[in-house]
Amino acid sequence: MSIGTPLNASATRVLLLGSGELGKEVAIELMRLGAEVIACDRYEGAPAMQVAHRSHVLDMLDGDALERVIKLERPALIVPEIEAIATDRLVRLEGEGWRVIPTAAAAFLTMNREGIRRLAAEELGLATTPYAFASTYDELHLAALHIGLPVVIKPIMSSSGKGQSVARTEADLRRSWDYAQSGGRAGQGRVIIEGFVKFVSEITLLTLRTVNGTQFCDAIGHLQVDGDYIESWQPHALSALQLQRSKAIAGAITERLGGYGIFGVELFLLEDDQVLFSEVSPRPHDTGLVTMATQVLSEFALHARAILGLPVASIERHSCGASAAIKATTACASPVFHGLTKVLSVPGVDVRLFGKPEATAGRRMGVVTATAESVDAARAKAVAGRAALSMQST
Repeated sequence: MSIGTPLNASATRVLLLGSGELGKEVAIELMRLGAEVIACDRYEGAPAMQVAHRSHVLDMLDGDALERVIKLERPALIVPEIEAIATDRLVRLEGEGWRVIPTAAAAFLTMNREGIRRLAAEELGLATTPYAFASTYDELHLAALHIGLPVVIKPIMSSSGKGQSVARTEADLRRSWDYAQSGGRAGQGRVIIEGFVKFVSEITLLTLRTVNGTQFCDAIGHLQVDGDYIESWQPHALSALQLQRSKAIAGAITERLGGYGIFGVELFLLEDDQVLFSEVSPRPHDTGLVTMATQVLSEFALHARAILGLPVASIERHSCGASAAIKATTACASPVFHGLTKVLSVPGVDVRLFGKPEATAGRRMGVVTATAESVDAARAKAVAGRAALSMQST
């Protein structure tokens, strides 16, 4: 693998499709390795656009607009960083010789929960929660009663918990259907209904595929509220059998998806060492923000090396750590953050502000990371740091 010089004819161009906080960190790591980065998103001033060599604003669900940008920039790598992309167009373009990370098929299958759940459960035979899909409220109603209440209802294409809810009674089903229809990435549409599982904990097993094989980061535990990441920590304690089963599931799904890069494999840990597959993202995972504090190479650095075709000799964690997401409580424009001096006066604590130009209630605006001698101590420091911060409009 050779890498050229940015902004020259020899440049190794990487086109990011999605320029949020995760894309921003990927862009930085790619640029450290000499790549030329072009960031795309649906709005101006997205986080990765602020550090990239140049950017484009477009609706990435518009296949024609997407193809125009790709053929204008002629990137060596096309890197989807969000789900809401015209993946059918990426499949066609890959057939014409363009390289999509990890593959266009992986982007297509993971764009919606139906594709990846059917692949995992029906093709690979991986253990999952009971599930069904519905395109109408009547279908949802019948499926929920068949699976048995309570159920979790999600749009087949959404992120950060948008449109996700738990229906505990039959009377909740209409509310959950309406909420799912308003929260999907592509507007109204199909939903997945999942049986409610009483899990002991849920983890992300970051799985790295490179030219020199598949490797795993230490398991990341995480706390979610309404399907959205709030806290994460590394390492999360697993029994030897849970670790073996988790790696087997993550290895199977990522091998089937193919290509190089980091994959965020979400798993449920149940009693009696049982492990269920939940979801997979063929890109860095929000819960993996903690690796910026705990690992020699963060998930973003690992992803950059892998997609450029470079080897990763080993994945090393140097400390216990935790992250706490900074979420806006109200809408505001051009937010200003206060309390940084207090937060950063604590040893082992760091802050990453994403630079999003506008906040809406519940939007993730930054993250506090912390390291300590134990996970519990790191979590306490991260949560305290988040509580010391405040945000307001200019």
